[in-house]
Amino acid sequence: MAATPVLDVTDLVKDFGGLRAVDGVSLRVAPGDRRVLLGPNGAGKTTLFHCITGTLRPTAGQVRLLGRDVTRLSEPRRTALGIGRTFQISNVFVELSALENLVLAALGTDRRKWVMHRPVGAFAAVRRTAQAGLEAVGLAHRAHERVRLLSYGERRQLELALALTGGPRVLFLDEPCAGLSPGERTRIARMIADLPRDLTILMIEHDMDVALGLADRVTVLHRGRVILEGVPAEVRRHPEVRDVYFGHV
Repeated sequence: MAATPVLDVTDLVKDFGGLRAVDGVSLRVAPGDRRVLLGPNGAGKTTLFHCITGTLRPTAGQVRLLGRDVTRLSEPRRTALGIGRTFQISNVFVELSALENLVLAALGTDRRKWVMHRPVGAFAAVRRTAQAGLEAVGLAHRAHERVRLLSYGERRQLELALALTGGPRVLFLDEPCAGLSPGERTRIARMIADLPRDLTILMIEHDMDVALGLADRVTVLHRGRVILEGVPAEVRRHPEVRDVYFGHV
């Protein structure tokens, strides 16, 4: 018997006035799957992420997460159910240290977060969680540096640590390697590849070597629609995908 999909998206539509950014997308992602979304700019990839994670409400269709209909749930409630996410644009507190960023993220998932009469430093377990998060992404040596002093690649590492802090069951990565040097891309890709297989990952990535190297399955979007779904080798061989994304290779 097949396992219940971690994510089951059915006929999802998102309109912005007269523009249909997502046009009837259906998507099923199995537990532990590494699913990559490919497509040119404007294909609807990030809008689809927004509709799945709750940043935007879809015009039509259904989103089921971990067997539950979450189509109308708020973004915080979906996060509480087990979603972690990074964004295209760096989204960290640049005047705080790397450790302080992780402490705030860890405290946000702690049931004692509304206790105002105790300093953050009193929550030893939260600090240990934050420190472990930095170690996991290779930033322990930069724990007390202000984020504005970190390189762009290190900020991306920090964002990955932030997304993992709450122990998500599904992780959404929106172009985690965008703007990085080849060495930094390799480092981030290795970190993603080393994440435990009980964590389901959906990723948008324009670097084809990174995307197809990490993916178990690939979903290709074009003009808001799914035009192909398959394993990386099938995607590479598909004529339309090859012509549009690989330059007739």
